[in-house]
Amino acid sequence: KLCGYLQKLSGKGPLRGFRSRWFVFDPRRCYLYYFKGPQEPLPLGHIDIASACFSYHQPEAGAGDEPAAFEVHGPGGAVAVLKAATRQDMTYWLQELQQKRWEYCNNLDAAKRDSRTSPTPSNFSKGLVAKDSPGIILSQNAAAERARNILAVETSPTDLVGEQAASQPAPVQANAINFSLKQWSTEIKNSMSSLRKGNNENRRSVFYTTEEWELLDPTPKDLEDSMALEEKKKHLAEGSKGRRLTSSAFPFDFGRIPHKARRPLLKDMIGSSKSRNSSDSSPTEWCSGNGNKLVSELQLKYQSQQEELEKLKKELLSQKELVRLLQQTVRSSQYDKYFASRLCEGVPKDKLELLHQKDDQILGLNNQLEKVNLEKDSLQQEVKNLKCKVGELNEQMGMLMETIQAKDEVIMKLSRQLSECEDSTFSPSGAVNSPTATCANKELQELDRLKDNLQGYKTQNKFLNKEILELSALRRNAEAREREWQAKYTSLEAKLCQIESKYLILLQEMKTPVCSEEQSPAREVITQLLEDALKAESSEQPEQAFFKPHLVSEYDIYGFQTVPEDDEEEKLVAKSRALDLRSLSLSENREISAGVKWENYLASTMNREMMCCVELKNLIRSGIPHEHRSKVWKWCVNLHVKKFKDSTVPGYFQTLLQNALEKQNPASKQIELDLLRTLPNNKHYSSPTSEGIQKLRNVLLAFSWRNPDIGYCQGLNRLVAIALLYLEQEDAFWCLVTIVEVFMPRDYYTKTLLGSQVDQRVFKDLMSEKLPRLHAHFEQYKVDYTLITFNWFLVVFVDSVVSDILFKIWDSFLYEGPKVIFRFALALFKYQEEEILKLQDSMSIFKYLRYFTRNILDARKLTAIAFGDLNPFPLRQIRNRRTYHLEKVRLELTELEAIREDFLRERDTCVEKRDLISDDEEDS
Repeated sequence: KLCGYLQKLSGKGPLRGFRSRWFVFDPRRCYLYYFKGPQEPLPLGHIDIASACFSYHQPEAGAGDEPAAFEVHGPGGAVAVLKAATRQDMTYWLQELQQKRWEYCNNLDAAKRDSRTSPTPSNFSKGLVAKDSPGIILSQNAAAERARNILAVETSPTDLVGEQAASQPAPVQANAINFSLKQWSTEIKNSMSSLRKGNNENRRSVFYTTEEWELLDPTPKDLEDSMALEEKKKHLAEGSKGRRLTSSAFPFDFGRIPHKARRPLLKDMIGSSKSRNSSDSSPTEWCSGNGNKLVSELQLKYQSQQEELEKLKKELLSQKELVRLLQQTVRSSQYDKYFASRLCEGVPKDKLELLHQKDDQILGLNNQLEKVNLEKDSLQQEVKNLKCKVGELNEQMGMLMETIQAKDEVIMKLSRQLSECEDSTFSPSGAVNSPTATCANKELQELDRLKDNLQGYKTQNKFLNKEILELSALRRNAEAREREWQAKYTSLEAKLCQIESKYLILLQEMKTPVCSEEQSPAREVITQLLEDALKAESSEQPEQAFFKPHLVSEYDIYGFQTVPEDDEEEKLVAKSRALDLRSLSLSENREISAGVKWENYLASTMNREMMCCVELKNLIRSGIPHEHRSKVWKWCVNLHVKKFKDSTVPGYFQTLLQNALEKQNPASKQIELDLLRTLPNNKHYSSPTSEGIQKLRNVLLAFSWRNPDIGYCQGLNRLVAIALLYLEQEDAFWCLVTIVEVFMPRDYYTKTLLGSQVDQRVFKDLMSEKLPRLHAHFEQYKVDYTLITFNWFLVVFVDSVVSDILFKIWDSFLYEGPKVIFRFALALFKYQEEEILKLQDSMSIFKYLRYFTRNILDARKLTAIAFGDLNPFPLRQIRNRRTYHLEKVRLELTELEAIREDFLRERDTCVEKRDLISDDEEDS
């Protein structure tokens, strides 16, 4: 995973500088997100790598491991300047970003870019879904690949790159302010506690210009003085208003931002320069040896003072612009005051409003004129700057060519001198000339430096050539894709026109009444439309294979069949549902990827264990990404069964499985009967030879041997089957232990299903409290909705909701426990509350309840209802109601058992009833 610390150039004016940021690459969208730190949940921004190009400047030799900067040029002329801690890190980042861009741009197929079908790295996922994860298939371009391999510069990263860098302290830049004014809202969301502590003095109104000033609150004394001076100066001319604005009469005081250092005045710099010059020019230092050194120092000081003077001039211009804006504001306010006081007397109200409107129009036109003039000046200045820049680049290129030629001549000259020095040094007399040796050493050092420079330029040349090669190849691929997409859109537009024509014919025929029983054209059109909708993709026209949009695949990423094969009506509904799910997933992918937040969080836990916290709970409630679900599920299971695991010996699961296989197990017969009935619509459990069947058998047998009181209960097989999709056998076994022995009450999966019956009564109480209208509607028509919800609780919504929603429910369920089942059960009813209230008879209500959960597709809306609209939702309330209803259900079961015993005694004594047997006796 590509992540690590980089310094990003940001800010404006004096605040512009490099700030340390944590960067994370998102392969789904080819974005490079940057955060304030590894622990931050929200990014400050992102850089689009897919449409970017890279460059860097080669420093002189001898720079060592100083920070190295490179540029990322994005669309629209945007340039992001990034700085790595060392040149080695910079080279690694550039190589990796080039590779990521190449892979992404060569896999622009929408199905591969979709996070629902994105390739799963083998080191992320476990379980059955990891077995059929496709690998990344790059487009075949042998010539480009060979050239890229030749031009590649291999390097390895340091400790500041990679997931292990999250535990390292961020590199600190000297005199850098690690706060971004541009992303102030994200900064406040990420760290509310570090900004305002509740002090009134920190609550100030702030506005920003190009030089970033702060508007400070005026003191009461300043307000009194300003009011008095305004009364005295009302008769002054318009020209004096500018001076009045800059004086203390203006009721605000301008001050620098507290963390911004005050610039020294020009006279202070001149005085300090004179004092330094006078101190530096003591008589003892004016000698022939130090004269040149002092002159060079004075020149450097003079240049620095000139730069400071230019900066002060720019700052003065910005202040003048600010004063001009404030002058205009005061003029408009005084003008309104004048009209309000002098012209209101005796002037009709409509004329006064007309005057106000005209004044507003005049002011608006003046503002627009000023803006246009400013834009014109800025554009002219930008054109001049670009021309100057082009000239500078041409000059630099000429200078570089001359420099290379001169260096080649120097290298040849030094080589000749080196050979002469070696001949003179190792002469037959053996005498060594000391000045000659010193000169030779200097020349050798210079030669080494030039060799280092030459190697650096070669590396830079290889990188830039590779960059040019990749950009050219990507441009050609983009042009080819554009042509293909144009043909595709033309084909789809033609097909759309045909479908619209058929629908128009259908509507026209539906308007005319059919008097006879003959086959009408409308029925033929309907039949044709249904056949087209359900037609399988054929290979009769291979040339149009690209133009056919592959929107619905046979199986989803979890292995569930998307469209059934037997029922035509159900097949049409299932395909419509799959298309709606596809549309929702595509719309979600346009937003900021939740996978980046997960990767950022997991990177911050590289060298420490994951811990329960609010941030993790919110991330899990939003859904665990497909590639991280195995890791997080395993952590959640281990969190809940840690006390059980600590008390067991190593190899505990294998021991249980061996005992269950070798010894007589009463549950094995029922387990074998239910294996193929577990999830027949999932390819991992569809046939006896499927890999999931054997794993499912092993886990159920091991659990039946661990818990003989339960043994096996129908419903446990589905729980294990869902767990095995993301967990290995032993982890799925402990997941079942978590659900049965930790989450659910006792007797939940026993023969009497006592705990399940209790939860249905608790759910009824919650329905009457949270959804009173719907509960009263069910009571009015005597609909027992617990016949539907009983299975929801028993198998945690397996086969009751679509797979995307199912796994999001399981994410929260494995972390928070059984309270999540109550939340989502209520949320499902609230989601379709209005639709259910429209039904006015018990048969239609019960029929609707049997399938309505399969039509709920928006997981985000359902999650918002479950964890937002239904609050507060205390667990203590559920526990208290469970205790209350448990006693009542136990009493009812005791009464039923007494009635059963009386019946058995009466049957034994009465001859006429001896032939009556119960269902249990018949099964046995």
